[in-house]
Amino acid sequence: MHKFIQLVCLSVAMVLVVPGARAEGDDETWNTVLKSQFFSGKAIEENNAVIELDAPYRAEDPAIVPVKVISKFPQNKDKYIRKIWLFVDKNPFPFVGEFEFFPESGKADLAMRIRVNTYSNIRAIAETNDGKLTMAKKFVKASGGCSAPIGADLDEAMKRLGKVKFRIDDGLQAGQPAQTQLMISHPNLTGMQMDQMTRFIRKSHFIDQLKVTFNNKPVLNAKIDIAISADPNFRFYFVPDKAGELKAEFTDISCESPTSRNVCSKGSGYSQSYAVNP
Repeated sequence: MHKFIQLVCLSVAMVLVVPGARAEGDDETWNTVLKSQFFSGKAIEENNAVIELDAPYRAEDPAIVPVKVISKFPQNKDKYIRKIWLFVDKNPFPFVGEFEFFPESGKADLAMRIRVNTYSNIRAIAETNDGKLTMAKKFVKASGGCSAPIGADLDEAMKRLGKVKFRIDDGLQAGQPAQTQLMISHPNLTGMQMDQMTRFIRKSHFIDQLKVTFNNKPVLNAKIDIAISADPNFRFYFVPDKAGELKAEFTDISCESPTSRNVCSKGSGYSQSYAVNP
């Protein structure tokens, strides 16, 4: 009888555990929508040989979830990561961004803060210069990141709109990859957030294009969307071979729907330069 009870308990435990396990490994949106939409007919290997994705299992704040893509080899003209795509499967608009790298980037590491609206897989897909695609993913528990309330003083945030700061790690050396932080003042409104003063939903208004160059040579190009957190903050690498100018240029956009890009209005363009002396 004791063994029978043990078997029954084990069977019940398996029934209770399996649905949760399936939820954490839910690839339905990826398999039925995203893969065919962005990578139709292409083979994608899932492993950590090219990139690794770092994200918290349980996010402290769903509106600023830290995500980091770590490359497994340096960038050079013979072998380099050409693009990295980021998706949050269960977000209302799953596409986070498409990031283009170059041999001059030195390393294809990338870090940022994103919005996660519900429990979901986050996935990064890397394309190397030989055309091969590799995917890494993480399951993150978070809720409400895309509709999290706007800060109390949006008017003040709009006055700072487009301001930029660069920060380069200490120990800058000519010819060596240097980690750089790019901080942009922009509310990056999703179109799903309620203004706490008026109680109206604010129209989306977000950065959609970003380009970083050093001495007019490309370092990082990005197409991004509403999943990037307010006041976007990116960390990436470039190789300062000599003194010069690091420059960020970006534009923003407003769309009638938070989940469609069919009806959108272009906003403004911004740029900021930073003198680099390795």
